[in-house]
Amino acid sequence: MAAGEEKSPRRIAVLGSTGSIGTQALEVIERHPEALQVEVLAAYSNARLLIEQARKHKPNIVVAVEEQAYKAVKDALADEDIKVFFGEDALCGVCEMDCVDMVLSSIVGVAGLRPAYATVACGTPLAIANKETLVVAGDIIMGTAAKNNAPVLPVDSEHSAIFQCLAGEFQNPVEKIIITASGGAFRGFTKEQLQNVTLGDALRHPNWSMGPKVTIDSATLMNKGLEIIEAKWLFNTPLDDIEVVVHPQSVIHSMVQFRDGAVKAQLGIPDMRLPILYALSYPLRLPLPYPRLDFRKLSQLTFEQPDTETFPCLDIAYKAAREGGGKPCIMNAANEAAVSMFMNGKISFTDIPRIIEDALATVSDTKPSDIDGYLSLDTEVKAMIFDKYGRPCS
Repeated sequence: MAAGEEKSPRRIAVLGSTGSIGTQALEVIERHPEALQVEVLAAYSNARLLIEQARKHKPNIVVAVEEQAYKAVKDALADEDIKVFFGEDALCGVCEMDCVDMVLSSIVGVAGLRPAYATVACGTPLAIANKETLVVAGDIIMGTAAKNNAPVLPVDSEHSAIFQCLAGEFQNPVEKIIITASGGAFRGFTKEQLQNVTLGDALRHPNWSMGPKVTIDSATLMNKGLEIIEAKWLFNTPLDDIEVVVHPQSVIHSMVQFRDGAVKAQLGIPDMRLPILYALSYPLRLPLPYPRLDFRKLSQLTFEQPDTETFPCLDIAYKAAREGGGKPCIMNAANEAAVSMFMNGKISFTDIPRIIEDALATVSDTKPSDIDGYLSLDTEVKAMIFDKYGRPCS
């Protein structure tokens, strides 16, 4: 075992194990049994895949949040020495167990808020791939983490890049954080061209393989809007010192500029397995046997200003973040509702920013004082939107 390596594997609770990040996390954990171990698997409704994962990785605990999935998982794993728990309370409860050394939160949307809070409240390190948690309640999550000495490690490729650029620089003031964006599926489109795009069009990301919600957020540029707010909380950086630049090649994952003018950038192929492993194994860098950048074959690295006139979600996010209070929570709830309706064919792609702006103008932005308050505000916003446009099928 290498010098500095832990004597026993780090025991990981993978929340959202059946999603894009979760499945890739299990892949990298499996490659490093000497350093990483699956202790908990948790998912909402994909019973079939959760059962497969449990049989393969042999966790101590499995959590299924939806009742139908729980029944199927419990029955299927009756012959295994695996504890099977049910519901959201169990999802939070496993985050507080002594047998868990780190929680990877890859649950989609505001559903990740309670487990993230439970994790940092008991001082357990949190590897966070859930943007919405910090967008909605970054003040509470990061404040609680600081109080309990719970490290919060970014998994998003952009924030992982920033974190890596800051290594060894924590005493040096940051002048600017530069978050890169691929531009999504519709980079270069006009407003007129966006009128008739389909869900299938929106899901064809040019570089990354991600879940459907984040892929659509990438197409609207809301993904970058969420990321600027997340960066504000993760790195304690003013919004005015965070900017977004479109980088179509997705080779530079983000940059940090220091007060002497030096700029650090983290480069790599667009593959989420690298930032996932870096968060899970930090401060070590464990090997990944995947393709490397070949600079001899990189013909160009280009950069553009985001087109916020055609894709207004980025400016909407900046405005909501500057206004503060409950605005980021309202924005996030409206975006989740609008994306789900677009995915179910109830609205068009260009309706998404309009619905978000309408919610921000309509709902009171009183700042919630606790996690329950943020979740109540989230519910209020979504109920208002679904009442107006119709609840999506899933």
